Amino acid sequence: MEYTVVINGKPEGPYNLEQLKGMGLRPEMFVRKPGMDDYKEAHEIAELRELFGFKHQKTAPQYFASFDQRLLASVIDYFALLVIYVIVVLFIYVFVSEKMFRIGTALGLLLLVPVAKTIYSIFAEASEKQATLGKRLLNIKVTDAVGDRISIGLSIARNMGKILSTLPVFVGYLLCFTNKKQQCLHDSLAGTLVVKDRLL
Repeated sequence: MEYTVVINGKPEGPYNLEQLKGMGLRPEMFVRKPGMDDYKEAHEIAELRELFGFKHQKTAPQYFASFDQRLLASVIDYFALLVIYVIVVLFIYVFVSEKMFRIGTALGLLLLVPVAKTIYSIFAEASEKQATLGKRLLNIKVTDAVGDRISIGLSIARNMGKILSTLPVFVGYLLCFTNKKQQCLHDSLAGTLVVKDRLL
């Protein structure tokens, strides 16, 4: 396994484990290995903790997803669901001849899209990835107040809280412009954060 290390603000390497030993790797140095989306501090990587005797120092999130990133992630999620919706409707139109049934079913399924989005978000944000498809594409994820994965219960509370964020005219979403952690109303109520990968 080879690692890229940020030294004096610049990524250098790759280095193998023996080379890392020789260079005096410190726990706060940023390191990335193949398969990682972004750099992590050395103490956050299990095999480096074991090899160098680092202690895992839990730090609160410092980089938060902006409103436009969150909005784009939601648009991507809805687009994916609408693609599925269109496929299902086309299937119905091909195999069902009754016109009123086709129209009624198409409208009924369209009304279920937001419900499907909510259910999907609940499970996706509480999963190991901590993110829906849209969030994953933008490298943002949902965490609790200290950066840990949220439970299903907390995910339900967060997503149900979005109902309050939309009333009366999406004011709850605009609250993200009023605080440093860019929390919308439903995030504040549930005690969650939407964070992004650190920038070098």
